[in-house]
Amino acid sequence: MTSTSNTPVPAGKSTSRLRPEKRAAIMEGGRTVLAQHGIERASIDAIATASNVSTRTIYKHFKDKATLCTEIIAESAARVAEDITALIEKHLLEAISVEGRESAMTDFATAWLLTEAPSEEHRILMDQMHGIASHEEPALVEAWYQAGPGLVLGKLSEAFQSWDERGLLTVPRADIAAAHFAQLVSAGPNTVAVSNLSAAERSIWISAGVDVFLRAYGT
Repeated sequence: MTSTSNTPVPAGKSTSRLRPEKRAAIMEGGRTVLAQHGIERASIDAIATASNVSTRTIYKHFKDKATLCTEIIAESAARVAEDITALIEKHLLEAISVEGRESAMTDFATAWLLTEAPSEEHRILMDQMHGIASHEEPALVEAWYQAGPGLVLGKLSEAFQSWDERGLLTVPRADIAAAHFAQLVSAGPNTVAVSNLSAAERSIWISAGVDVFLRAYGT
């Protein structure tokens, strides 16, 4: 990832000294620029302008463009992951009977997949991340995964491990079960059409995914 600014980049400094409101402005402005121009074409100058801060401020607290973009992506992913893990706690970590498994998983998946993302910018950024190969930007992809999808799958794994211990499921590997569940309920007719499914059609796919999951892991 190459910076398009000619301003020299000093040695990186900790962002801990950056005032919270300043950091929030940079993260918000950065999301806007990355969503509009893409990670590769975005520049430090454009992010500074969108954030209403100087390029000097950005370079003082972020080592380079790659570091800044990584933090912007990770923070955006973490915000969404926090909401999804709250849904897992609400729907899957409360007291549930064998009879209530299907409705609990369906309610969770529906709340997860039919709830709008915090912003259109976040959705665009996540689409960009899905298109970046891990060998092209390994640090960026790893930071995004750990802050977002990895956190969600970890919480989902925790829920299914709990269900296994309570006799609600038979789960030899909770992490594998979590990955299977996420793939099954988010499936669609094809990768292009998934994002265009109506709420009613999405619900049909969610119910089918839950049914297949219970056939595989139900006791």
